[in-house]
Amino acid sequence: MNEKVDPLSAFVRAEAARAAAEGRIEPDRARLAAGWERRFVVEARRVEEYVQLYESAGFEVAVDPVSPEQVEEECGDCRLLLALEFRTIYTRNKPAEIRSGA
Repeated sequence: MNEKVDPLSAFVRAEAARAAAEGRIEPDRARLAAGWERRFVVEARRVEEYVQLYESAGFEVAVDPVSPEQVEEECGDCRLLLALEFRTIYTRNKPAEIRSGA
C-alpha cells in the first residue's frame, strides 16, 4: 500500500517533535558562562544556513553536537538520534573591536 503523506503535515509533526526534544536538552553550561546564548537545536543538514544568517547579522556563532549527557534520561531513545542528527546553535555579540574593524 502506497500511502500519500501531506508534506505540510509531515513538517508540522517534525517541528513539534523537535520543539519537544529541545525542551529536554540542557544547554552547555560552559558556553552560557562564556556569554553564549543558546538559540535552538536544529537538524545538522540545516546548520550552515543558520550560521550564515547569524553571522550576517553580526553575531559570533558556535555549533555543538548534542551530547547524550545533555538529554534527559526519560528521553533515552532520543539520545542517539539527537547526537547523530542534531546540533545546538549558540550566538553572542562580537567584541567591539571586531565589530568596528579595529
